[in-house]
Amino acid sequence: MDLFEAMETQRAIRRFRPDPVPEEAIEKILHAATRAPSGGNAQPWAFIVVRDQELKRKIGQAYREASAEYARIRAAQAPAQPPPAPAGRRVRPPTPFWEVPVLILVCRRTLYPPVATSTASLYASVYPAVQNILLAARALGLGTVLTTYFKLREEPIKAALGIPEDVEPLALIPLGYPRGRFGPVRRRPWREVTFFDRWGNAPGA
Repeated sequence: MDLFEAMETQRAIRRFRPDPVPEEAIEKILHAATRAPSGGNAQPWAFIVVRDQELKRKIGQAYREASAEYARIRAAQAPAQPPPAPAGRRVRPPTPFWEVPVLILVCRRTLYPPVATSTASLYASVYPAVQNILLAARALGLGTVLTTYFKLREEPIKAALGIPEDVEPLALIPLGYPRGRFGPVRRRPWREVTFFDRWGNAPGA
């Protein structure tokens, strides 16, 4: 698949078929993840591939609690009702985590890199690997969605997966064949979010 086609159609997939994901596809996706850049080439990432049904259930329960907590926080900060779904669009419930064929938990070894200019620079050495996972999966016809709500309840997940204290989970990615279609994605045009040389200098100004 052309790279630009993958980026144009790599939408968030939350509904999955039960079909198993081939081992070869998982290995190819993880290989792509480890081709990502990182600060000082430290490669601080680590990946946990979860296929065990009971473990997926424990992760799903923690995620459900985290989602509820996030909803409470958001409601307290912005009590207004969320906008309705677009006319004619039926919102279907996502596939429960324990029914998703594969979960990939992307982690950061907190000891690497040993020196960082900011917290952002630490995460910047891992999230390119996350993007590579999303794009590689799309190229193979597999759906994904980047989730981070679990951070509000990450301790039960760390305990269930035996993650040591010096490792921080950063992204939880469901992986499987989608129910429904890919893209195209809906995003604001680049001209609305780009300036040249100085803030406020719009393209063509």
